[in-house]
Amino acid sequence: MLPKMLRVRQTFARPRVADIPRTVAETLAAARVAIKRGDTVAVGAGSRGIANIDTIVGATVRHLKDLGARPFVFPAMGSHGGGTPEGQLSVLEHYGITEATMGCPVRATMDVMQVGEALGLPVWLDRYAAEADWIGLVNRVKPHTDFKGSIESGLFKMMTIGLGKYKGAIQYHRANIQHSYETVITTVGREMLARARIGFGLGIVENGYDETALIEAFNATDLEAGERRLLKSAREWMARLPFSPIDVLIVEQMGKNISGSGMDTNIIGRPTNPHEPFPSDPKILWIVALDITDESYGNAIGIGNADFTTRRLVDKIDMKPTLINSITACSPGMAKVPATYETDREAVETALSCIGLTPPERARVIRITSTLVLGQIEVSEAYAAEVDKRRDLTVLGEAPLGFDASGRLRPL
Repeated sequence: MLPKMLRVRQTFARPRVADIPRTVAETLAAARVAIKRGDTVAVGAGSRGIANIDTIVGATVRHLKDLGARPFVFPAMGSHGGGTPEGQLSVLEHYGITEATMGCPVRATMDVMQVGEALGLPVWLDRYAAEADWIGLVNRVKPHTDFKGSIESGLFKMMTIGLGKYKGAIQYHRANIQHSYETVITTVGREMLARARIGFGLGIVENGYDETALIEAFNATDLEAGERRLLKSAREWMARLPFSPIDVLIVEQMGKNISGSGMDTNIIGRPTNPHEPFPSDPKILWIVALDITDESYGNAIGIGNADFTTRRLVDKIDMKPTLINSITACSPGMAKVPATYETDREAVETALSCIGLTPPERARVIRITSTLVLGQIEVSEAYAAEVDKRRDLTVLGEAPLGFDASGRLRPL
């Protein structure tokens, strides 16, 4: 038997930016950047699935044009996109960032130049960015999927991994094993601020509903302190699963546009590598990943954090970019394919058969669309008493685990 499920709405803090283009222009003006008329500005855009990223980057380009500068966009995404210029341009295009939509050139290269040294290692910078008068960074500030610190994923990481391209990404991830992620990102980022012409960093924070909650620009002097402050807000506003422990977590979709690790490790409590301590909360016995997003282009990094999966997901895996991403991060386990079943029903029922003496109908099960979408979820009746005690949870009705004739779970 399958457990009966309740559809539940979670309530998170919901600050939102009402007018994104206006906010971008105002915060860039307030940052007192040194960019002047005629200057070329390389605007770095990454590979994460950031809400409204095309609008934000486009507004940045327009503001720079209003200053009389000559901006161009370049991919600042390390080894992503298969580690090729064409692949990285394709990633940006998917996010709506093209020459036509931005109104400026979009230039991609994997060539790098050495601009400094940190931890006894060369600091690498994208060649196009190095040749510009100024560099602008646009990225989301959020808890990292690999480690915990006072600076995690954001502008400093983009200065390190993103601007270093494939060569830098490999070097820095290897250095992480000896020096720790936070040490590498902070040290290399400071060297980049000192040696490269970083004109500004535009930090984005999202709320628990995958919406733009805050946009703030910093000049090079204020960037480090600003990013540390934004990370505190990002942690506070982050969505979470409502309960722990969990017997089975059913994830309808994983993918690179959902998280750099396929499934956000801050949500599932499972690290992507063994090199750094990571909070094991929530405690989840088994994770079932049913599918991967089309936007991942077959990059299934993070599939190793699932315990059960389906044939339809595995058949979509392109192992080449998956391995490039996993090995660059020195995390081969993230490319491991878990126990694979022909249908969703077989995968879910098998997971439920492995929870010990608890009957499946009394199992603690949570079902989510993805780790990025947690506003509405389903929880099994085993949590009913706890749901009733929570002001942040509202029961919307019963929602049985329904499978169609082919054994596929009907969408949440």
